[in-house]
Amino acid sequence: MGTGGTGGPTLRRDARENVAKLTHAAVQVFRAHGLGAPLEEVARTAGVSTGTLYNRFGTREALIDAVVPIIAAEQMATIATEARTISDPWRRFRFYLTSLLELQATLPALDDIMARRYPGSEQLARLCDEAVAYASSFLEAAQEDGSLRDDFGPADLVAIFLANSGILRSDLKADPDAWRRHVGFVLDGLRVAPRPRP
Repeated sequence: MGTGGTGGPTLRRDARENVAKLTHAAVQVFRAHGLGAPLEEVARTAGVSTGTLYNRFGTREALIDAVVPIIAAEQMATIATEARTISDPWRRFRFYLTSLLELQATLPALDDIMARRYPGSEQLARLCDEAVAYASSFLEAAQEDGSLRDDFGPADLVAIFLANSGILRSDLKADPDAWRRHVGFVLDGLRVAPRPRP
C-alpha cells in the first residue's frame, strides 16, 4: 500500500519526482478518458511502473483526490463566478445548469464527478456537493422570483446530471447534441411565467 501521494517531507527526491510525474500523467489521461481510465496507462504516460503508482498513491481514489482539483475545480468555480454576475434569477439558474451540463459533455472526468462514480474520493464528492449547492441556491432564487416551478428541488438536479451522463454514454457518438436537446426539454418544462413585480 502507498505512503500517500503527498507524503510530506519524508519522501526522498526520487519519490517526490515520481509523485509529480504521476500527477501530471493522471491529469492528462483522466482529462482525455475519464476517471476510470486504466491506471496502467497513467503509469505508462508517467514513465514509471504500475507498482510505483500503487506505492505512491495506494488506490485509484487517492490518485483521483490528488488530481480532480486540477482537472475540474477551476472550471467549475469559473462557471459559478460568472453565474453570480447574472441578475435575472431564471437566466442565472439556466446558465449555471447548462454550463455544468456542457462541461459534463466535453470533459469525461467531469461526467464521472457529476455522476458520483467514485464515492470513495473525498475531493470528487466535495466538488459535486459544491456544484449542487450552487445550483440549489440559484434554483431557490428563481423559485422566489416565480420563474421556476415550485416542486423542483435539489434531488431533481442530481437526477438531471445522472440523466445527462446516461445520454452521454449512449448517444453522444451518434448525435453529439442529444444532451443539449434533452436539457432544452427539461428547462422548457421548468420555466413558468415570473410573477409581476410590485
